[in-house]
Parts: sequence; C-alpha cells; structure tokens
Amino acid sequence: MPNTFVIGDIHGGLRALHQVLERAKVTREDQLIFLGDYVDGWSESPQVLDFLMELNAKQDCIFIRGNHDELVLEWLTGNNQNFDESMWFKHGGEATAAAYSTLSEEHKSKHIQFLKSLRNYHLDDKNRLFIHAGFTNMNGINYEYFPKLFYWDRTLWETALALDTAIAKESKHYPKRFTLYHEIFIGHTPVTRIGQTIPVHKACVWNVDTGAAFKGPLTIMNVDTKAFWQSEPLSDLYFNEKGRN
Repeated sequence: MPNTFVIGDIHGGLRALHQVLERAKVTREDQLIFLGDYVDGWSESPQVLDFLMELNAKQDCIFIRGNHDELVLEWLTGNNQNFDESMWFKHGGEATAAAYSTLSEEHKSKHIQFLKSLRNYHLDDKNRLFIHAGFTNMNGINYEYFPKLFYWDRTLWETALALDTAIAKESKHYPKRFTLYHEIFIGHTPVTRIGQTIPVHKACVWNVDTGAAFKGPLTIMNVDTKAFWQSEPLSDLYFNEKGRN
C-alpha cells in the first residue's frame, strides 16, 4: 500500500531532506505533501527547489506555499518593494540571495515558475487539511478573505495551544474553525518555541515544523500512522553556517 507523507519546513536544508526521505524509506509509489518554506536559512535553497522539481517528475507530490517561498518569488521577480529586504536578509534571505548569485537567468526563471505553481492548501478526500500557516475565517478556507493568511497566520496554532487545556470540544465556546476538518497539518511556527523538537498535536492540529531553520531537525511524518522520521539537527549538517540562528 502506498503511503502519504507530510514534510515540514526545509529552509534550504537539502542534506536534511535527503536524510528524511531515506530514513522513511519513501518509494515512488508514495505521496509526498510538502508544507512550504523550502527556502531561506541554509545555503542550498536553489538546490532544494531543483530537487523538488525533479522529484515531482517521478512521483505524486503536493507543494504548499510558505511565506518564505512567496518572499523569494517577489525578490526573484523584482517585486521586493512589497517587503523589507533588509528584514528578509535577517530571517534567512541573505543565504538565499548569495546562493542565487551564481545562477543563470534561465535557471532562475524555472524557479519562478515553480514558486508560482505552489498551492495555498490541500484538502484530501478524508477531510484532512494541509496548509503552511493557517486561516482565520470561522467557516473555513473557502471563505477566507485574505489568502496571504494561509501562509502568514499564527493564530490557528496559538489558539490550538490554548484550546488543549482551556475549552472542551463539546462547549458552545469551542471555536468553529477547529471543528471543520478532521485534521490540520501545518508548519510555519517551529515547535522549538515550546521546547519541542518532534511533531506536536494540539486540538485537531499537527505541527510538523520542528525547527529545521534553526537548530532542530527536519521531520517527515506518515499522515495515517503518525510515525515520523527526522534528520540530524541542521546546525550539525551545516556546521559552518548560521541558518536563521
């Protein structure tokens, strides 16, 4: 039986991506759902995109849009007046800009097309939602007024953390948006912020961003069984770099 795997935020860590795919024994029959933020942090952002495009030609892959992917797209297309480039540099963009300095315009164009093709979310036939960050509309993703929230929102995760101990699911005060989907898989906000380095389940939300941009590992998880595999900490794999630290 083919498996479905979800992969957390990579942030330019190609070595870690190779490790988790190998450790999970991923085959070409398996489906891979990537939650976004393929770039910004470690030095191999362009190589990560190249690898993902090659992988997509071989097997069933779903690529979700992350906020850093959107920032890199804007930068590559010269639309960086919409964000603070100096701030982007502080949050992983400096390594990305340096990595792209040796690439041809043709090569960059392929990455632009790939970044434009990313999805805001994926909803499967088991009512499981895969999204980079979250959504705020109480009626769900189809009613969200501001699509950028799909890859910038943090309130979904912050509320899930609070809900875990505050309100019973049967209560009339339980937020409606946490009852719409069987499960929600996110990245965006690393669980290292709450002292964890493994996937964390709160309310109906699974957070699989285990801090690969910083000093944590990259994680791949079987969506059905919840078994997961991790790389070495990226600060060890790229010991001579700072990542987003």
